[in-house]
Amino acid sequence: MIRSITTIILSSCLASADIWTDVFRIENISPPPGVDAQIGGIATTPEGNLAACFHRGELFIYNPGEETWTQFASGLHEPLGILAESNSSFLVMQRPELTRVKDTDGDGVADLYQTVFDDFGMTGNYHEFAFGLAQDKEGFIYLALGTASNGAGIREEIRGRWSTIGLDRKYMLNGADWRKYKGRAGRMYSRVPYRGWVIKVSPDGSEWQPFASGFRSPEGLGFDKDGRLFVADNQGDWLGTSKVFHVREGHFYGHPASLVWKEGWNREPLQVSVAELEKMRTPAMGFLPQGELANSPTEPRMIPKGVFGGLSEQMLIGEMNSPTLVRFLPDPIGDVSQGAAIPFLRTGALGAGNHRLTFTPDGSLWVAKTHLSWAGGEGLVRVRLKEQASDFLAIDSVKLTSAGFSLGFTQPVDPESIEKIEITRHTYRYHASYGSPKVDKQDVAIKGGVLLAEGNRSCVISLKNTGDLKPGYLYTISLPEVRSNAGKNLLGDTVYYTLHAKR
Repeated sequence: MIRSITTIILSSCLASADIWTDVFRIENISPPPGVDAQIGGIATTPEGNLAACFHRGELFIYNPGEETWTQFASGLHEPLGILAESNSSFLVMQRPELTRVKDTDGDGVADLYQTVFDDFGMTGNYHEFAFGLAQDKEGFIYLALGTASNGAGIREEIRGRWSTIGLDRKYMLNGADWRKYKGRAGRMYSRVPYRGWVIKVSPDGSEWQPFASGFRSPEGLGFDKDGRLFVADNQGDWLGTSKVFHVREGHFYGHPASLVWKEGWNREPLQVSVAELEKMRTPAMGFLPQGELANSPTEPRMIPKGVFGGLSEQMLIGEMNSPTLVRFLPDPIGDVSQGAAIPFLRTGALGAGNHRLTFTPDGSLWVAKTHLSWAGGEGLVRVRLKEQASDFLAIDSVKLTSAGFSLGFTQPVDPESIEKIEITRHTYRYHASYGSPKVDKQDVAIKGGVLLAEGNRSCVISLKNTGDLKPGYLYTISLPEVRSNAGKNLLGDTVYYTLHAKR
């Protein structure tokens, strides 16, 4: 058993100047000594402890009350997701398989490593990450498989079938001339089964199915209170910016590489026209503007009921590259998924690398960090609401109206502070190139003043021209001076609303 030291992280600026640390207490939890502190997955056990799997293969249990780490397992291969079945049994998403790791004799150390599911392909390509895990109300497990990168060759050893569509096998093998063939593959490719897919698996592995396709690097999965499966994907080819998807069975979400594993598919995906792919794909529930809100979104996790006041049961999304956590508020219209992203926490005190999220029964949010030898951070952070800050001001609802937008607040707002709202809109290109600039960016005029309602706890923003509400666009609503009647500053003063359907 290893004793931990808990250290309060102070902001680089005075606490009074950081509205986030005025509201949230942020603590850095020391990792087990001698362990690479990159954490690939974290889960809360039934008794309120934390199970954390580390990048180099260890699984430790952290007791928050005693501030101690105890090693439970070792020898795992790049674990990037974990679910707690009990206090002594865990499902772990390793690179090659979904594994049950269990203590069967009660000594506190795992003695059973059981393969649950491994019916997918893999090669030596570094970018073929295996992400997870999320569990639905029926107990089924969801995992996601990253595509391969043309920035690195693969080993000749390949598990699973090799796709006969597209590249010849020789082009993807290591060798002196492999780089000359890079362009032929596109930036990402799926030469072995189900890369770029979300997979649904029964807890015992006896049933499984390819659930949805079209992902590039689906870094995180999670369910909200209404049973929607959230998946975050990272900017790259075919993704103009990072996105969050509401993933439904049988849908295609835009990256064509995965189509080689679609039943009945027999075409080179990159020879399919953009126009045809556009007709096939289901658009993202939300755009996350690159370099502005999130560069590498990670795991979605629902805030439990009763936690963080008026923000309970909303979705949080991690972010690797910046000291940020994002909230997402769905606003579906009919069968169309869309909604608003808002910064939840944005402070240097949080740090980067925010990879996996979980909550403990005391209302603490635990943020596990990694950089995967790329970008981010490492370690474990605890986030709690300060007792004296329970009356914080934040946006707790965003709704599209027939004429504009309606925003709700956790506290009554000062009418004079809400006069300087600004709105812009833009979209992104859907194309094979890496990322996209903001396209067709323009200001959106507001009609008259902002109308306050519900005792100043909501406002209605009507547009001068309702024709400015255009499907396929991201609307940025800036509220730079909004404060509560009590003088509290707004936590998250920018709303990013993705519009696909109008009311």
